[in-house]
Amino acid sequence: MAATHTAAAARQAAAAAASAAEACCIQHAVHHAHLAALLNPSPRSPPLPLPLRRRHLPLSRPAASRLAVSFPPLPLLVSLLRALRLLESPPPRPFDALITSYASLPSRASLAAAALAFARSAGYAPSVPTYNAVLLALSDASLPSARRFLDSMLINGVAPNVYTYNILVRALCGRGHREEALDILRDMRGSGCAPNAVTYNTLVAAFCRAGEVDGAERLVRMMREGGVTPNLVTFNSVVNGLCKAGRMEDARKVFDEMVREGLAPDGVSYNTLVAGYCKEANLQEAFSVLGEMMRKGVSPDVVTFTSLIHAMCRGGNMERAVALLKQMRERGIRMNEITFTALIDGFCKKGFLDDALLALKEMRECGIQPSLVCYNALINGYCIVGRMDEARELVCEMEAKGVKPDVVTYSTILSAYCKSGDTDSAFQVNQKMLEKGVLPDAITYSSLIRGLCEDKRLNDAHVLFENMIKLGLLPDEFTYTSLIDGHCKEGNVEKALSLHDEMIKIGVLPDVVTYSVLINGLSKSARTKEAQRLLFKLYHEDPVPANVKYDALMHCCKKAEFKSVLALLKGFCMKGLMDEADKVFQTMLDRNWNLDGSVYSVLIHGHCRGGNVMKALSFHKQMLQCGFAPNSTGTISLIRGLFEKGMIVEADQVTQQLLNCCSLADAEASKALIDVNLKEGNVDAVVDVLNDMARDGLLPSSR
Repeated sequence: MAATHTAAAARQAAAAAASAAEACCIQHAVHHAHLAALLNPSPRSPPLPLPLRRRHLPLSRPAASRLAVSFPPLPLLVSLLRALRLLESPPPRPFDALITSYASLPSRASLAAAALAFARSAGYAPSVPTYNAVLLALSDASLPSARRFLDSMLINGVAPNVYTYNILVRALCGRGHREEALDILRDMRGSGCAPNAVTYNTLVAAFCRAGEVDGAERLVRMMREGGVTPNLVTFNSVVNGLCKAGRMEDARKVFDEMVREGLAPDGVSYNTLVAGYCKEANLQEAFSVLGEMMRKGVSPDVVTFTSLIHAMCRGGNMERAVALLKQMRERGIRMNEITFTALIDGFCKKGFLDDALLALKEMRECGIQPSLVCYNALINGYCIVGRMDEARELVCEMEAKGVKPDVVTYSTILSAYCKSGDTDSAFQVNQKMLEKGVLPDAITYSSLIRGLCEDKRLNDAHVLFENMIKLGLLPDEFTYTSLIDGHCKEGNVEKALSLHDEMIKIGVLPDVVTYSVLINGLSKSARTKEAQRLLFKLYHEDPVPANVKYDALMHCCKKAEFKSVLALLKGFCMKGLMDEADKVFQTMLDRNWNLDGSVYSVLIHGHCRGGNVMKALSFHKQMLQCGFAPNSTGTISLIRGLFEKGMIVEADQVTQQLLNCCSLADAEASKALIDVNLKEGNVDAVVDVLNDMARDGLLPSSR
């Protein structure tokens, strides 16, 4: 692999060198030809092309384009120079049209640069737009050449304009060189060339595409500071970046800010919000935006409906997806390939293969051919209903239509064979994909390992597992769980526990299935205490799986110690499973356990994180009634939550209770109190906190 990369790099370097050498040779040749034409005019020189005779000068752009396509550059440039010598008053920039024509031709950037150099050597100064045309051609071909060309402009005293710089900014952003593009922005400002909205919008869009939304927002602030007003393109880019990052609350704020600044959101604006909410499965907000969009007179299009249909299909709500499809048709909006694919995938996952095939038929009648993604969805549909032969026939159809099956195609069929217990057929599919040059991925190996474990071929499964690791494919929790399950069924719990420890060591977190398998294996081996210890270890040290059954956990808590149940409570709160946390708390009360302040503090902190400030406040009051002093961490969370909800009076009461019950020797608590009160403009409270800190011997830092 390294040798391949080295060879590729060498070829690229050689190509670059050849290109540079070609440009250099052309420049030298045209320079010498120019001198020869001036010093040794010859009557035997070839006749001038018709458009280069005196009555046709200066050249028009269409004529220059025809010449650039029809004649080699060297004789054409020399002929043009000879023709100019026959004129009493030659035009000031006779070469511009020809240079621009060469720049517009594919793979002729170096020729355009050489022609420009020829014009300069002949004493004619090309215009800045002509330089820009050459720079644009070079930036598409080679960024280093483009940078050198810009440097040569500056050296030759040609002042770049904003369009010049924008060409490079766009080229750098397009190749992911955002920091270099920022350097160009700084160069512009340093040279007195003010960036415009296009400059900033190009950078903002690039940062948003890369997921660096904070950087994009900094650019918008910089844009305003530079006296450039953000426009609809700017706002749409930022909203899109925030939506892709899952920051829907911030995206909505920016959207509303755009409206407040007098900009009317367009279809792109609304579609971006709809798609963002759909991605987060917040369908209520998505439909709310759809309604707002129509009230504002912006018609939903195929992109709008496709986002909603895809979200419905992903959630398994095919009735609503079909209803949306009906609305599309009523509005005369035609489905595109993405809409059809979403619908077909949704039907297939629900097992409605006949409906999926009807959608496919309609898709083809609309002249839209299925893509690889669409074929893979259909293959998955056939596999779900157990029609394996037809799934494999569909692979042949793909190949016949020029759609190359990928690792997902083969892994889907292979996995289905493994689930049905037909491991031999699964390995046949694996062999076929290798013959076709499709390399298996982690999912392929995991499926085969699972099949072997189901067949009780654990040795073969481990051989495949080792091969997987040697190929650099990282096993996931599914891979490990298959092996752990296989060993538990064989009664080899020690090996299963060893694999559990190994997966944690390499950073693969066990999920609820892994722990269910292990706990069942330990229980069947009459190792109940170890099963309980493993369960509590999960909640004390590791993230809590989201779909753990409460009853199963509480069964293990029947004779557990208080500290173990407290660990369980913390685990639920850390994961945000507050209903389960409340049940654990109620169980503790039902057993008449002697609780301490830590239980309440954990619950207060957990409910604040979950946004249920009123429930947290209720637990805070219970804690005080039981005579427990407030814990700074839980109470600070409550104070922050109350301020955010606008419950200022309650926040002040809780703050005073904290100050009355404990010293402020906790630096974090003090800092949090100061931050909260500063945000609210409560300067008196800040002063009180600082005085209490001084009283407790805690000096504030300068940060």
